[in-house]
This record gives sequence, structure tokens and C-alpha cells, in this order.
Amino acid sequence: MKKTAVNLTKLVQDFNLLEQKITELNGKNNILEIKLDETKRLLNFSKNKEKHLSEEKDSLLETIKGLQHTLQQQSDVRVEKEKLKNAVLEMKKQNEAQVEERNTCVQRLENEMSAMKEQHQREMNDCAKETQRKLESKEMDLKEALDKKEGVLDDMRRKMKEQEKENQSEVLKLQMEFSAKLARAQSVAVVAQQQPQGPGLLPQSVYKRKLQFLQEEKNREIEALLLKVKELEQQNLRGVSESRLKRRKI
Repeated sequence: MKKTAVNLTKLVQDFNLLEQKITELNGKNNILEIKLDETKRLLNFSKNKEKHLSEEKDSLLETIKGLQHTLQQQSDVRVEKEKLKNAVLEMKKQNEAQVEERNTCVQRLENEMSAMKEQHQREMNDCAKETQRKLESKEMDLKEALDKKEGVLDDMRRKMKEQEKENQSEVLKLQMEFSAKLARAQSVAVVAQQQPQGPGLLPQSVYKRKLQFLQEEKNREIEALLLKVKELEQQNLRGVSESRLKRRKI
């Protein structure tokens, strides 16, 4: 069997060349991986940008729809405004006609009011004359009634003076009676105190009881007289008050 000779030098060179190519391929692979990553990043950026642009497109479409709706509304408003303008012109014409008719009516009413005012003035003058005549007649009647009442008042004043004199006389009489009774009671009390006690006379306690009885009787009489005087004064005041009230009513 024939042996094959191996060229080690060439083998080493081929191995080195292969190793170099592998290194170059690894470098290229790394570059390709970097480019692939960059491409992926650019792809994601493009997708995000496409999504954002799509959203902007949708927003713009909504805005366009809103603008179209607004334009349609403005168009409708212009049409409605034109209708309203025509209606206002028509109403203005009607209003002018109504104003003209109202002015005519006002003029007619002013003429009627002027005629009624003159008639009312004549009626007021007639009524004033009739009222003046009635007032004069009423004044005469009141004067006669006042004269009668004045006579009644004079008679009442005279009676009141007489009643006042009678009351004063009654009060004076009662005061005199009270003074006399009081003097008698005091005299009896003095005599009873000065009289000496003896075997045939009443004891001192009997005089004291009698004196006490006289004092109580005197007090009762004084109270009765005071009540009588107060009653007379009240009667006099009532008479004066009634007289004043009657004068005010007149």
C-alpha cells in the first residue's frame, strides 16, 4: 500500500486561512446582528409612528366631521337667519300699520276725552254749587243745634255749681258733726281719767273700756265720714268728666 504525503505547511496555511475567514464571518455576523437590532428598533419606531399617525388621522377625521357638522349648522343658521329677517321685515310692516291705526285711535280717544272732560267740568260745577247750598243749609242746622246744646250746657253748668255747693255744705256739715263728736269724746276721756276712784265708783278698768269703746266709735265715725267725703269728691269728678266729654263730642 502506497502512503500519501501530507503537506503540513499548506495545511497550516489553509487552517490559518480558514480561521481568518471564520473570524471575518464572526465579525460580519456581529455587524449583521447590530444592523438587525437597529433594523428592529427602526421597525418598532416606524410601527409606533404609524400608530401615532393613524391616531392623528382618526382625530383629524373626527375634527373634519365636526367642522362639516359646524358648517352645516352655520348654513342652516344662515337659512334660518334669512327667514327671520324676512319675518322681521313683515312684522315691521305690520307694526307700522298697527302704529298708524293706534295713532288714529288715540286721536279719536283724545277728542272723546276732551268732550267728556268738558262735560265732567260742567257736572262738577253743578255739583259744587249743589254741595255749597247743602253745606250752607247744614251749617245753619248745626248752628241751631249748637245753640241748643250751649243752652243745655249752661243749664248743666248751673246745676253742677248748685250740686258742688250742696256737696261742700254737706262736707262742712259732716266735718262740724265730726268735730263736735270728737270734742265730746275727748271731754269724756279727760273727765274719766281725772275722776278719782272711790268705794262707790266704777273701777278704773270700766272707764278704760268705756274710753276704748268711745275711741272705736270715734274711729268708725271718722272712717264713715272719710268714705262719704271721698264718694262726694268722686261724684263731683264724674260730673266734670262727663261735662268735658260732652263738650268734646259737640
